[in-house]
Amino acid sequence: MSGLLIVNATRYSALIEAQQEVIEKIALGNDLSSCLDLICNRIEAIIDSPLVRSSIMILSGDKLSHAAAPSLPATYCSAVDNLPIGPDMGSCGTAAYTGQQVIVSDIDHDPLWKDFREVALEHGLHACWSTPIRASDNTIIGSFGIYYLEPKQPEAFHLELIKRFSCLSSLAIETDSSRQREAQLHNELQCTKDKLEAFIEVMPDVALILDLHGKCVDIYGTDTHLLIRPPQEMINHAIQDLLPADIARRFMSVVERAVNLDEVQFFEYSLPGQHEVCVFEARVVRLEGYLDERPALPHVLWLARDITARKKAEDQIEQLAFYDPLTALPNRRLLKDRLQTAIDRAERHQQCSALLFLDLDDFKRINDSLGHAVGDKLLCTVVSRLKALLREADTLARLGGDEFIVMPDLSHDSLIEVADEVSRLATKILGAFREAFELEGNLYRIGISIGISLIDDGKKTADEVIRQADTAMYQAKKLGGSCMAFFEPELQTAADERMQLERELGSGIAEGQFVAYFQPQFDCAGALIGAEALIRWQHPTRGLVLPDEFIPFAAQSDCINQLHALMLAQVCEVLVKIGNFDTLPSGFSIAVNICPRQFRDHKLESHLDSVLSAYGISPHLIKLEITENLLMDTLQDAAAQLSRLRELGFRVSLDDFGTGYSSLSYLQNIPVDELKIDKTFIHAMHSGTGGTAIVDAVIALANLLGFGVIAEGVESEDQLKLLHDKPISGLQGYQTCRPLPADAFLSSIANSQPTPEPA
Repeated sequence: MSGLLIVNATRYSALIEAQQEVIEKIALGNDLSSCLDLICNRIEAIIDSPLVRSSIMILSGDKLSHAAAPSLPATYCSAVDNLPIGPDMGSCGTAAYTGQQVIVSDIDHDPLWKDFREVALEHGLHACWSTPIRASDNTIIGSFGIYYLEPKQPEAFHLELIKRFSCLSSLAIETDSSRQREAQLHNELQCTKDKLEAFIEVMPDVALILDLHGKCVDIYGTDTHLLIRPPQEMINHAIQDLLPADIARRFMSVVERAVNLDEVQFFEYSLPGQHEVCVFEARVVRLEGYLDERPALPHVLWLARDITARKKAEDQIEQLAFYDPLTALPNRRLLKDRLQTAIDRAERHQQCSALLFLDLDDFKRINDSLGHAVGDKLLCTVVSRLKALLREADTLARLGGDEFIVMPDLSHDSLIEVADEVSRLATKILGAFREAFELEGNLYRIGISIGISLIDDGKKTADEVIRQADTAMYQAKKLGGSCMAFFEPELQTAADERMQLERELGSGIAEGQFVAYFQPQFDCAGALIGAEALIRWQHPTRGLVLPDEFIPFAAQSDCINQLHALMLAQVCEVLVKIGNFDTLPSGFSIAVNICPRQFRDHKLESHLDSVLSAYGISPHLIKLEITENLLMDTLQDAAAQLSRLRELGFRVSLDDFGTGYSSLSYLQNIPVDELKIDKTFIHAMHSGTGGTAIVDAVIALANLLGFGVIAEGVESEDQLKLLHDKPISGLQGYQTCRPLPADAFLSSIANSQPTPEPA
């Protein structure tokens, strides 16, 4: 026993001596290869066995190559160089892939070596213990391997040796990488500095060297008269002290972007010069190693050029070439340029848009009778009214006379969506012209006819699109003027139908044609746990109209708020009646759908409070059902409002989960009580495991986050059976119960007949 202790003490002494020798060699800047060879030689010497071999492999990308293996056969090293890391890739490839030590005591029978067994045995290698080499940030940078020429299991001392020499290997590799990078950066910085100084000496512009705090360190260039102050008054002063506050803030934001993004920043600005306000064009770039005494401190090079004369000339040319002199609107030339861009976008990206041709009704009569001066003023007044209806990104152009073009900034995938939006815009324009124009105390009534041409591909030229809209405009005039017409007859018919539907929405609300239906929700045992309120339109001629046909139109106006008020009132009436039943289950609630507009209006909380207070209904009986798209539109604002509503007692359910384009990360940031699995996933289920994978994943995620789960769209006995034993809160769909009118829903609760469990 004492002899073993002496041997171990000797080994540990040799270990400490080897560590010191390796560290000294690294510190003295010896090349990486010699350092790693020394590590391999020292560990072999300490183990003191003719059967041991060691190697160090470095990871580049996802492949390992030998950096040191002084005792291994060169043919073996060549055979396994560029070894991809992964499972079953020998000891070293597997260790680097898993990040765990891999001990293979018998290569001949270990499955990890199945692809490399022959080459190892051919070179007499029968065991291999590999440990991943980790960098200081814990990333894998290589592997340290010990081979034996016979099957061998490592002893405790072997493992301790491997651990320590792996750390030494990491130190050597990282130190070498740092030195190489430092040398590379030094050469690059010196080269950059030399080029920059040579350039600055001959340039006609002005260059400023600024530090990160905006202090002017140096000034170069011949045109120093362009500076706001003499150079001697600017050196060692911050631009915040030399410039107006707003300009200084813009300067510093450009400096910060140049430093953080390490990209050239272009910046145009104006400053008072000696004789006039000058316009400058600046190029700003990060500058490394500018100060020899502080090479790590970054600066920026601010290269400024006076472009005042050029800007004046460009403005004059553009105004004459592209704008109408009377109204300052884009003229036909600029319009065609923007229109061609829209056409190209339609061809490349299948993004549809539209063009509206506007012609004033009876303007010629006013212009001829009162003179062109009055006519011109009236045209300018018309332009002002049109601009007030458009967004900044929309284009309003004048073709000449009383003809105007509106090209809204649209980019929809669907031609129907474009037709819908442009119909609403045209309706808004027509409505604005119903009010008389006041000019010098006189009122003038002018109608307007609108022709619409849609752009859905790149086959039409700009002139063809304008001609089609012009043709549609004349069709509108034939219909009596003060109306709109599409160039495509079928779209005109569809637009007329949609406009009629929108008009009928208002009368339907006033006449009480909208009613709430209730689709019960059951737990897996068949007990009633709640319901979802679904709106239906009992149209006098169309019959029962489903929400998909009218909600999109209602959401574009205040009608959606009116419909929500009707629904909420009917839900409260039902809840009042349900309160009289003794069979009402614990936790029962009715879900009410909420749309994004209700969050944007910031009236939802006050509206819910007033209605529920009027009926004496507790918020815990109401579940607010929202969609992923709502969250993506107004995530932060919606989350704040939902948090307040939950504090009041409302519960929140996330509908159509998994069908949006969102990230799962938002689930951590919004107050949600329940997820509803979309019916598309329920319908995709079958008896195999693949069909239920998404459903199981959603349930697992919800359970992990503490959410309830409702499976909606359950429409078959097979789906019901598959869902029966899953950890979900409830079921909803035609298989359990179809949506019911209020009376039928109340009757079903009174009868308290639960749905039977699946066989």
